[in-house]
Amino acid sequence: MMSADALQHQPSLPTRCPITEAVSILSSSGVEERGAIYTRREVVEFILDLAGYTSDRPLHKSRLLEPSFGEGDFLLPAIERLLESWKRDGKNEDVLPILSSSVRAIELHKETFESTYEKALALLRKHKIQTAIARKLLVQWLVQGDFLLFDAPHEFDFVVGNPPYVRQERIPDVLVAEYRRRFTTLYDRADLYIPFIEHSLASLAKGGTLGFICSDRWMKNKYGGPLRAMVSNGYHLKAYVDMVDTDAFHSEVVAYPAITIISRKNSGKTRVAHKPEINKDKLTSLSNRFRAKKLPVSENQIKEVTGIVTGADPWILEPSEQLTIMRRLERTFPVLEDVGCKVGIGVATGSDKAFIGPYGELDVELDRKLPLVRTCDIHGGKVEWRGDGVINPFAKDGGLVDLEDYPKLKTYLEDRREIIAHRHVAKRSPARWYRTIDRIYPDLAAQEKLLIPDIKGDAHIVYEPGELYPHHNLYFITASEWDLCALQAVLMSGIAHLFVSIYSTKMRGGFLRFQAQYLRRIRVPYWSDVPIDLRKQLREAALSGDTAMGNEAVYRLYDLDKEERAALGGNGLRN
Repeated sequence: MMSADALQHQPSLPTRCPITEAVSILSSSGVEERGAIYTRREVVEFILDLAGYTSDRPLHKSRLLEPSFGEGDFLLPAIERLLESWKRDGKNEDVLPILSSSVRAIELHKETFESTYEKALALLRKHKIQTAIARKLLVQWLVQGDFLLFDAPHEFDFVVGNPPYVRQERIPDVLVAEYRRRFTTLYDRADLYIPFIEHSLASLAKGGTLGFICSDRWMKNKYGGPLRAMVSNGYHLKAYVDMVDTDAFHSEVVAYPAITIISRKNSGKTRVAHKPEINKDKLTSLSNRFRAKKLPVSENQIKEVTGIVTGADPWILEPSEQLTIMRRLERTFPVLEDVGCKVGIGVATGSDKAFIGPYGELDVELDRKLPLVRTCDIHGGKVEWRGDGVINPFAKDGGLVDLEDYPKLKTYLEDRREIIAHRHVAKRSPARWYRTIDRIYPDLAAQEKLLIPDIKGDAHIVYEPGELYPHHNLYFITASEWDLCALQAVLMSGIAHLFVSIYSTKMRGGFLRFQAQYLRRIRVPYWSDVPIDLRKQLREAALSGDTAMGNEAVYRLYDLDKEERAALGGNGLRN
C-alpha cells in the first residue's frame, strides 16, 4: 500500500476551509464528474514523441509535469522513457538525487491516485530500483490534490497529458470563484480544461514544450479567446493534429479532439496533420516527419501553415480556396448584426419537464404561457408545430411576476416546486426559484424569424412567420431591414455553411455547431445596397424552393467569379 508520506504530499491549503472541503468532495467523485477520459497508449507515445520527450535525450536532466495523471496513461510511459534515458547516461550515479525532480505529477481523485501510485511503484521495482528508494522517489514525484490550486516549485521543460473535461456547473461555486481569481482564461462558460492549459503553459520553462490532447473547441469559440491571446503572446503553436473520428481514447467522445504542441518561445510556422491512423508504426513515422528540420517535397500528410495564432482570433487551420473566398467577403461586406439583424438562441428552462407541456394543457393564465417551437417541429424545411408551450414567469420589466397576482401560475409552479427548486439556477438564488435559466421575451414569439437547429451537417434555415417562441436547441435570426425570405435564400445557398464550417469546431461524424457566435460572423450586404430585381429573385427562390434561382442570385449578390463558384460547390452552391 501507499506510504503515509505519499498521502500527505499535497498542495497546502488552510484546513477545514470551504475550498478545502470542495476539493475533498471532488477527490472522491465519480468518473463523469471528474471528466476522466483515458488515452490510448499509441496516442500517448505519439504525443511524447511530438513534444520531444524521447529516451534518446538526457531526460534525467529535464523536468516533466503531468497535471492530471489519472490511471497513468501518460505518466507510466513517461517514467519508462525517463528510466531508459537514465540507465544509458547516468546509471552509475545514485538514482534518488538524480531523478527526484525529474517528474511532478498531480491527481485529484484519491482512489485513482493510490491505484496509479502502486503501478508506478511496480514499474520502478521492475527497473531494479529498491522499494525504499522507489517510495522516496514517488513521494517527490506524485501529488494528490488539485492542480489548479498547486503552486509549482519550479518551471518545467515538458508538460504532457489529457486535461479533464468538466463543465463549470459540476464544480462547487466556491471552487469556481477561486479558479476565476487565479486564472484569467476561465472566461464565459469555459470548461475546466481551459485553466488547466493556462496553468500548464505558465509552468513551462523558457523553450519548454506542452503536449496535450483535448477538445479543440477553445481554438475557435468565444470562451477560448483569452487563452488564444495568451498563446499569441509568448508561445509558439508548433504542431496541431486533429483527431476527429479516430479511436484516440478508450471510450467514445462527442467533442472534436485535437493534439496541440505548444512551446514557450517565439512563434513560427505550424505543422498540421489530420485524422492519422491509430497504428503504432504509422504514428511513429508521422512523429519523426513532424520533428524533421525540413519537410520533404514529397510530404503529403503534414502541411506547414503560417498566421494561425493572431491575438484572440479563432484559429483557422485549413487554408483553402474557400478560406480565400471567405476572407474576401469579410473585407467587402459587414456582419449580420451590422445590417440590422439579430442573432440569438431560444429559451433554456433548466427543467423542460416542469416548464414545457402541451400548450392547451398548461393550466396557467393566458399571458403566462407561449407556444413553443422545438427542433422536432422542423420537417422538410418547414415548421410543423406539435402543440407544445412554455411557461413564462417573467414580467415585462424583466423581473419575475408576483405569484400572488397569478393564482393559476402559483398553483402550477408549487405543484412542481420540488423539481424546479432543485435546479442549479434556483439553488443559486432561492428567492427566484421559479425563473427559467434564460429570460423570456414574449415579443419574440410575434416576430417573424429564421430558425436554425444547433447541430447539423448542413445549414437548415427555416422561416417562421411570428407565432412561436424558440426552444434552446434553436438559434434565431430577426431583421429590421432585410426581407427574411430573401435572407433565407442567401443563407440556404451555402453562405452560412461556408462561414460556420471554417469557424466552428466539428463534432463526431462531421457535424457542425450552428451557434450564435459563428452565425454572427456571416457577411451580407446592406439591404439598401441590394438591387430591386435581385431582392425579388432571392425572395421568389426562397418561397418556391428553387435552388438554381437562389444560387444564381447569390452569385450576383457577392460578385462570385467562375472559380469562386466552383470552389464553393462543397458548401451548397450547386446548380
